[in-house]
Amino acid sequence: MFFLSDMLNKKLNLPKREEALPGRATAIPTANKHHVSKRPLQGPYPEGMEKALFGLGCFWGAERLFWQTEGVWVTAVGYAGGVTPNPTYQETCTGLTGHAEVVLVVFDPKIVSYNDLLKIFWEAHDPTQGMRQGNDVGTTYRSAIYTYGDEQLNAAIASRDAYEAELKKAGRGKITTEIAPAPVLYFAEEDHQQYLSKNPYGYCNLKGTGVECAIPATASA
Repeated sequence: MFFLSDMLNKKLNLPKREEALPGRATAIPTANKHHVSKRPLQGPYPEGMEKALFGLGCFWGAERLFWQTEGVWVTAVGYAGGVTPNPTYQETCTGLTGHAEVVLVVFDPKIVSYNDLLKIFWEAHDPTQGMRQGNDVGTTYRSAIYTYGDEQLNAAIASRDAYEAELKKAGRGKITTEIAPAPVLYFAEEDHQQYLSKNPYGYCNLKGTGVECAIPATASA
């Protein structure tokens, strides 16, 4: 019983640097091209494209949501926000790397705005659940927005505050989403890239609150 409770505690609490797994100096192998669009997963990306980075639970279903969005040039899944360098999927699942499962979204701002992506993000999951998303429990499944530049950071914060007010009206709890400048992104293994394209009936735990997110006009991005 102690062992089980100790393991659960590790999955629900971010590890201190001295507790984290050591990882490795070299990147783990990943796919070269997107399984759906055949575009380069890690770039180079066309001039004028912008990046966004979101964590909203299991990255399989979350990635599909974004690659199906008009104006998104390419997507990829990975690990971010932790301590362990170049972690594997198995290592992140222990809760001892500190990383969240995330989706990188490379998009054309002339077609889809960052605010449009924020609306998709907020409405696609429940951002009030802390270190879990539905039945998926652990720090890897936490809600997170990692931003590229001050404009994205300000837009993310403004959208959070606006959505939290709407959630409160609906009787929901406080948003626990982590919002911070984008850290290093470690691309996940090839098997996880565009997983639901390769496995159309695979696991997807995405479930929103049913509360609409209206992005405030002051959140320009």
